[in-house]
Amino acid sequence: METIVLLGAPGSGKGTVAEDIRNSVNYQHISTGDVLRNAVKSGTELGNEAKRYMERGELVPDDLIVSIVRDLLVSGPKDARYMFDGFPRTTAQAEKFDEMLGAGGSAVKFVFLLEVARPVLVRRICGRRICRSCGAVYNIHTKRPKVDGICDFCGSNDIYQRADDTEETLNNRLDVYERQTAELISYYEKKNILVRVNAEDRLETELAIVQHLND
Repeated sequence: METIVLLGAPGSGKGTVAEDIRNSVNYQHISTGDVLRNAVKSGTELGNEAKRYMERGELVPDDLIVSIVRDLLVSGPKDARYMFDGFPRTTAQAEKFDEMLGAGGSAVKFVFLLEVARPVLVRRICGRRICRSCGAVYNIHTKRPKVDGICDFCGSNDIYQRADDTEETLNNRLDVYERQTAELISYYEKKNILVRVNAEDRLETELAIVQHLND
């Protein structure tokens, strides 16, 4: 089994980059959200427990997330290649993840830290608009609909800004991210597997990661 991790603040482009490079690097993209949703959908004991937290709007505890990830890895092929996006989020999760992989004779190969200046993150996130009907994502700065206010895909005129995409809320989220991940970044730096990537240009980000994996 081979594992890499994409780490970065909200708006750094982890999910987009993962989807764009997964075929060229032959890694299966696993996001925390997907893992939790699949566990809930499958109706397992762990999934049902996670569902109770999610329905109350609470964070799913570290132990539970790690257990769900463990189930995913155990059920997958021994030669699988995974690219995790959004996990681990804390040092506690990282330590348990390492223990889990170590028990199977594996380890995290690289952790790619996608670095983006805060003003760029604010512009990306606060400019984001979403079609309420089909979920298509736009940006008032970089990706407007062809006809202003009308979704290119479904024709809906209900394009809105999420409540947590405002500048005040985003800055709070970024402050939490920085506090939460400072120790995690240090943890991976000490293991000499952290790779810092300037992620302000999407294409250059993807090329940098692909090249590093192919070296």
